This record gives sequence, C-alpha cells and structure tokens, in this order.
Amino acid sequence: MYPENLLKLIYYLKKLSGVGSKTAERFAFELIKWNEFELSDLANIFKDLKKNILHCNACGCLIAKDYCKFCDSNLRDSKKICIVSSFKEVFLLEKTKTYNGFYHILETLISPIEGKEIDEDNIIKLKKRIEKNSISEVIIALDSTIEGDATSLYIKEELLDYKVNISRLAFGLPMGISLDYIDGTTLAQAFNGRQSF
Repeated sequence: MYPENLLKLIYYLKKLSGVGSKTAERFAFELIKWNEFELSDLANIFKDLKKNILHCNACGCLIAKDYCKFCDSNLRDSKKICIVSSFKEVFLLEKTKTYNGFYHILETLISPIEGKEIDEDNIIKLKKRIEKNSISEVIIALDSTIEGDATSLYIKEELLDYKVNISRLAFGLPMGISLDYIDGTTLAQAFNGRQSF
C-alpha cells in the first residue's frame, strides 16, 4: 500500500484529462525524483494559478494582467470575430497564423443529453460586441460534433437580425473530432476554407 500522501498525489493527477491510474502513478514517482526547488516552484505555480492567470471580461481569453492582446483593435482586425468553445482553442488557432481578428469564447455548448444550454448573458455580450465594433464577419469555429452543430445553428438563428456574414470552418475536419486533436496544417486549411453558414 502506497503512503497516504503519494495516494493523494496520484488521486489528483488522475483528475487531469487523459491521465489514467498507471500514468498518474508514473507521474507521481517521477515527481518524487525532483529536487526541493523544482517541487516548491511547481507548488507555487499551482497555488497562485487562479490569481495569476485571469479571463478577459470581453472575450473570455486567458490573460496575465488587465490587458488582453486579443481585444486590442490596434493589433487585431476588429471587423471579424471568431467564436470558439474554450480558451485553449484560441491558442490552437493563433498557432496557425491564419486569423488576426477578435475571439469570443462560449465556454459551454448545447447538449440536451447533458442538460447544457448556452449562457444567455454570453450571447448578449456577443451581440453587444458585434454592434460596438461594427463586426462584418462572424466565424464559428466549433467542433464538428452534435453539440457543436446544435450550438452553431443556435448562434446563426440568434444573429439573423445582424448584417454580418456568418461562416463556419470547412467541413474537411473529421466528424466527431475535437479541435485539440487536429494538426496545425489541417486546422489552417479548414480555417481558410471556411464557408458561409
């Protein structure tokens, strides 16, 4: 039987996405080999994570301080806004270097099975951003899944009264695959091949 603190470490490591029991154990034993300074530094990063990594009030992206580079109209194309489901996807799209507009993070997708609905306040915030910035194109970059499709249709319906071109990433993306698992080249091609929606 492992010592109690080691069991606790394995328990928390297993909470990470894609980490099973064996991998968690392997990680735990690896961490035991680290020196005091490395462990202390890692512990401080964990301790201050919520304090040092913030969310932008406008777009939802991760920021280090009060400034959001993704909302800076001097650096970005302020006539385009790309809708994604999580802040992680912003960084995936940024790596492709194919898009330089604003982002808007939904955080949840419509899922009747799980009882998930879109946050109405978030949609109101999106509409206000479209009006304020005179957005001309809304790009929907959601996963090609049942939830992603349902949410995309919902957003399209919500924006019918706005004079914006609504496009969605090309359907060359594999069905049912999360954007996390798409390589940069495929993602860039899908982005450049987006179609009116």
